[in-house]
Amino acid sequence: MTKNKKIKKPWPTKDAMVQIYEKNLWGGENSKFYSGFGSHHPETVDPYIAEVFAFLKDLESPPVVCDLGCGDFNIGKELVKYSKKYIAADIVPDLIAHNKKTFKAENLEFRALDIAKDELPQGDIAILRQVLQHLSNAEIKQVVAKLYDFQYVILTEHLPEDDFVPNEDIISGQGIRLKKQSGVNLLAPPFGFKVVDDKQLLTIKSTHFVGVVVTTLYQEF
Repeated sequence: MTKNKKIKKPWPTKDAMVQIYEKNLWGGENSKFYSGFGSHHPETVDPYIAEVFAFLKDLESPPVVCDLGCGDFNIGKELVKYSKKYIAADIVPDLIAHNKKTFKAENLEFRALDIAKDELPQGDIAILRQVLQHLSNAEIKQVVAKLYDFQYVILTEHLPEDDFVPNEDIISGQGIRLKKQSGVNLLAPPFGFKVVDDKQLLTIKSTHFVGVVVTTLYQEF
């Protein structure tokens, strides 16, 4: 008689992300909050900030920006001055507490929340920079349902360089779909994100990583 093996359940997303920062799984010095190479290397950071700034500058008035998955805020801190209000959110409470102490501006607010489960802040623009790539399809679906409240979504994803099958499912955590030769495409099943227009703002290829980092602007109304 074969004994039933216990199936190990995946950690909740919050616990997985807390562990990443506690153990510096994305690099950085011990006991320091660090969101990884993609949030710090000038090769990926500088062109991104330039493109997003250009977009914000062209708007009729400064927008309310919601940075969903703000991480260590190394990038967000450069965009605050171009917004009417900048709301930065992340699932790791200690990270948000650190950011509150470190970054100060009259129009800046930090919130600890789970973007899949919790109600999102109200705003004009949602920024998700290399966030969804770490989430399961079920959680991405929950996020997508809330993105319709924004006029614009600026999405950045790490994708395979060549053709790939989009949206292969993963367990939420440190890894991304690249290991499955896949990546997130919100317009494709099972998400079917409905937008008025989409425009690729930026594609970054580097010898420092496999694949490409793509930033896309979605307009919803």
